[in-house]
Amino acid sequence: MIDNLDLNLAPVIAEQPDPLLFATVSGAHLYGFPSEDSDLDLRGIHLLPAADLVGLHEPEETRSRVWVRFGVEMDLVTHDLRKFVRLMLRRNGYVLEQLLSPLVAHTTDAHRELTALVPGVLTSHHAHHYRGFAVTQWRLFEKTGELKPLLYTFRVLLTGIHLMRSGEVQAHLPTLLDQVGAPGYLPELIAAKAEREHGTADLDPARAEADVERLHAVLDEAQAASALPEAPTAYDALQDLVVRLRLEG
Repeated sequence: MIDNLDLNLAPVIAEQPDPLLFATVSGAHLYGFPSEDSDLDLRGIHLLPAADLVGLHEPEETRSRVWVRFGVEMDLVTHDLRKFVRLMLRRNGYVLEQLLSPLVAHTTDAHRELTALVPGVLTSHHAHHYRGFAVTQWRLFEKTGELKPLLYTFRVLLTGIHLMRSGEVQAHLPTLLDQVGAPGYLPELIAAKAEREHGTADLDPARAEADVERLHAVLDEAQAASALPEAPTAYDALQDLVVRLRLEG
């Protein structure tokens, strides 16, 4: 569990060839249902020098590093600033959850500036991201019967509903249970997931399917009634930020 894990990334950060603007914890720890044997997913941004983007070589826009610390597998995946910001502008809820994660392993002023611009990239079309993610996870649950994809299905639907209604990105499933109408059995499933990463779901599939279909309908209604805009409003501000940070190096 993350509570007992040293998140000091100083040695890893020192090994990076370019500055790291932030690194946060994502995955099951962020979503509120980690297991004792869950891997630790770290996500963030690195800043390539301008020369890497104007030369002949393909820029290393995505980097990945995997290591084991105290018996826990940890992986750090980072995107270059420009790629990350482009993803922010493409109704990608996943990168916004990483950026806003309260489980911060490394931060900078640039991280805080990006976070402040998140309201300007949120749109009603982010519902499509969560709807599509839920469909993918539900199909995985149908194939495997595992609890993990079932919890992911409910998590993304509730995150999408909450976002459409409130304009807030909230990825923590236990928190969402108090804010969005959710099946009463979810706390039991979360507790079961804590005991085993790849355990099966002790739940009638037909009951789960009915609840998933209901939440899809709620997400549709929330999107139709959402006060979020149709398109991002922070494009120019993000453009200016990317250029400034790149030139500053």
